[in-house]
Amino acid sequence: MANYPGATGNGDSPGRERDADAGFGQRVDQLGSEAQQLFTDARGAMEDLGQTLDLRGRVERNPYGMMVAALGVGYVLGGGLFTPLTARVLRLGVRLAALPFVKDELLGMAEAAFQGYQTGRGGFTHPPHREGTASADANAAGIPRPPSY
Repeated sequence: MANYPGATGNGDSPGRERDADAGFGQRVDQLGSEAQQLFTDARGAMEDLGQTLDLRGRVERNPYGMMVAALGVGYVLGGGLFTPLTARVLRLGVRLAALPFVKDELLGMAEAAFQGYQTGRGGFTHPPHREGTASADANAAGIPRPPSY
């Protein structure tokens, strides 16, 4: 086989190879400029978001709150949302949040019972006990009676 100067061996001429290299180089340059434009756009969007949220001002006004918020976001993004620890913390949080409501209900029930007791003691004389007046005595004392069937 004879080697000729400038022959590539695959039937292509040296001019085609240079055109392909020039096209590849232009394509790399185009991709590089598009990536740089995307980076610039992303940076601008982040600056706009930062101005909208005023993160620097919030950090200066409430550094501990922002630290807790950052820890919470990191915990969620790190996959901690669906762990047993999170379930326990949520159960505890629900119990603590419900505690004031339960306390208010218990205090209301205790006050009503105490007022019923005071009403029963204050000047109210019970008639002699007769078998037929049990429901009347229960109504007078504020005690609900069971339904009669």
